[in-house]
Amino acid sequence: MKLFEITTEDISVDEVVARLANPAIGAVVTFVGVVRGETDGREVHYLEYEAYPEMAEETLRQIGDETRACWKTIREVAIIHRVGRLQVGETAVVIALSAAHRREVFDALHYAIDRLKEIVPLWKKEVWTDGAEWRSEG
Repeated sequence: MKLFEITTEDISVDEVVARLANPAIGAVVTFVGVVRGETDGREVHYLEYEAYPEMAEETLRQIGDETRACWKTIREVAIIHRVGRLQVGETAVVIALSAAHRREVFDALHYAIDRLKEIVPLWKKEVWTDGAEWRSEG
């Protein structure tokens, strides 16, 4: 199973966590990003995400490598991001990290989502009742 993926399919948190299965781990943390129904006081109808999949997946892999390099206790990282049209409440991204112990996993998870927002070539179109706008994922 791929640890870094751009997909058009629904994302299952349990399935992403299962990608990290290993008897040596004692901690798994996840971040689940969902489409919210409001941005800056405007009602969101839906989002459309676009990406250059090969480049985005390579950048996700880079984030995983950086995370493991900074936090030596992190065993694995999985980052799955959905593209296409997503409705309010649907899952857009799941990040999961595993380690033997819990000590550093939360800091590492925070780093991973921040880096995704900074460097992954993803764009989202927010569609409101009175218009739409393309934005970088950050």
